[in-house]
Amino acid sequence: MTALQEASAPPQATPAPWWGAARLWVVVGIFVGVGVVRSVQVGIPFRDPDGAFLASRIAVTSLVLVGLVALDGLLRTDRRRTLRRVWSTVRERWTAGRIALAWTALLAYHLTYFTYHNLKSWDVLNAPRDAMLTEWDHRLFLGHSPAVLLHDLLGQHTAAWVLVAWYEAFGTLVILAFPAAVVLATRIRDAIVGIAAFVWVWILGTATYYLIPSLGPFHAEPGDFAGLPRTVVQSNQVRYLAQRDHLLAHPLASDAFAQVSAFASLHVGVTATILGLAWWHRRRRTTIALAVFLAGTMVATVYLGWHFAVDVPAGLAIAALAWWLAPRTVGVRGRPPVRGPIGP
Repeated sequence: MTALQEASAPPQATPAPWWGAARLWVVVGIFVGVGVVRSVQVGIPFRDPDGAFLASRIAVTSLVLVGLVALDGLLRTDRRRTLRRVWSTVRERWTAGRIALAWTALLAYHLTYFTYHNLKSWDVLNAPRDAMLTEWDHRLFLGHSPAVLLHDLLGQHTAAWVLVAWYEAFGTLVILAFPAAVVLATRIRDAIVGIAAFVWVWILGTATYYLIPSLGPFHAEPGDFAGLPRTVVQSNQVRYLAQRDHLLAHPLASDAFAQVSAFASLHVGVTATILGLAWWHRRRRTTIALAVFLAGTMVATVYLGWHFAVDVPAGLAIAALAWWLAPRTVGVRGRPPVRGPIGP
């Protein structure tokens, strides 16, 4: 092709955002189908205890979405920011089509998250393999428990309280992050990429739960954590084991629902996926801040006994694979430009 022909050739067409959303829903539909098959196998229906994983999450997402849209409109309004000018910016940006695409992606995420939690609950019916993971940890750390090494290095008082707060901040971060993936993306197709990454990290995390069923070091080696102060972490660990026992004893009870699995660490995997979201959108300072938060999460999850050390790199690998799959799933090539126009 000559230079003149190259200059006159039409640009390569970018797949329409609706096509990317449809491809995402195919992945979600397959995952839900896996959940239905597992439900039939174990004879337990899908459950949403107190609306914790679907109904209330959609309601919270709606509130967060409104707040983030308002903030986005405020930041995008130039010069004098009056209520009328901000509202005009919001109306111009949030067309009916963009709102529909946003909720199409968000509902795909919520259905994935709901299915993930049900599959995670039924995973406790599989025999745990914590002894194997404990052995791996001890081999990697020359016969030592990585949690005990962290306790010796950091102490078991001030560091424990700091790491508990750090670890518990994860829930708030997730609640904010996936609506932010939709609102703060300049191009709606990049919003769908971000949601696809979140969808994939939950799907891949579920696969690792079934690959190596486990409960965590706090259950396998409770003596390693006896010196830690009593915090919400221990209360949650006791509650999760009680939920598991209840499900195993009464699987058909309407309130039988378990929430404990170790391999891989999705606290690490999802946090790394959120970091990837900042990187995808070229938010350098946010990426650095999230990298620091990820490092603290990696320490906290082992220190507090939620996860084995080998769960941490597994979580990082899941996030990396999720971000490799996400743009390919929805047909997007490459990250958005540094100062890209508002568009599809």
